[in-house]
Amino acid sequence: MSAYPQRGMHGAAVNEIGRRILAGQLEPGSILTIEDLEHEFSASRTVIREALRVLAAKGLVDARPKRGTFVRPRDDWSLLDPDVLRWQFERPVDSHQFFDNLAEVRAIVEPAGARLAAARRTDEDLAELADSLAASAEPAASPEEVVAADIRFHRALLFATHNELLQRMEIVIETGLRARDLLVHGKGTWADAVPAHRAVLDAVAGRDEDVAQQAMGALLEQASRDFAALGDGGGSGGGGVVGHGGGRA
Repeated sequence: MSAYPQRGMHGAAVNEIGRRILAGQLEPGSILTIEDLEHEFSASRTVIREALRVLAAKGLVDARPKRGTFVRPRDDWSLLDPDVLRWQFERPVDSHQFFDNLAEVRAIVEPAGARLAAARRTDEDLAELADSLAASAEPAASPEEVVAADIRFHRALLFATHNELLQRMEIVIETGLRARDLLVHGKGTWADAVPAHRAVLDAVAGRDEDVAQQAMGALLEQASRDFAALGDGGGSGGGGVVGHGGGRA
């Protein structure tokens, strides 16, 4: 599932209303008046209604006769939707708690995923892992290129499991990697993470399931230490997602 476009009146309405809901500016039960939204966004009723339909599909709003359109309880939100994930990470108040939740999910999913990848990987999977790691280690790479390469590596690892449900976890992993980088960008240097990634790749290439699982666990632990080292600039340090430069995972 891809993120919703942010350009144009329609995309602007979807993203701004979604951000307000996730930020708590529009609390569960709040009524969304179509006429007010038309005026605010200088958009037609058709545009606003379509924007609300998009948000309804994400579990954020609903409509009832005589009640109108309202914000649904948080329990109804599609928290794994890429846009909802992105809006959640933009919340300054509790994004650290969400990073902790993400780290717990990754600690469960990725070591087990590495184990499956070691058992099931193909030559094509290995080539993608190797290429992404090489791009990540490129000395001349920009921070954005390093993060993109790191995302490629973790995505390739999930796809090497050849389990369609695990592959869909790429939405969570990618969003978390990008969002964490926004927090840690330019706030120091960390231990070189290339050897830790290389250990995962070597174990997967050698079809050593136990070592692959352990190596991925060690990689996430290293990233957790890197993030914790940010102190008050990076939150509680609960788990490895990404650091700019060497501390990525």
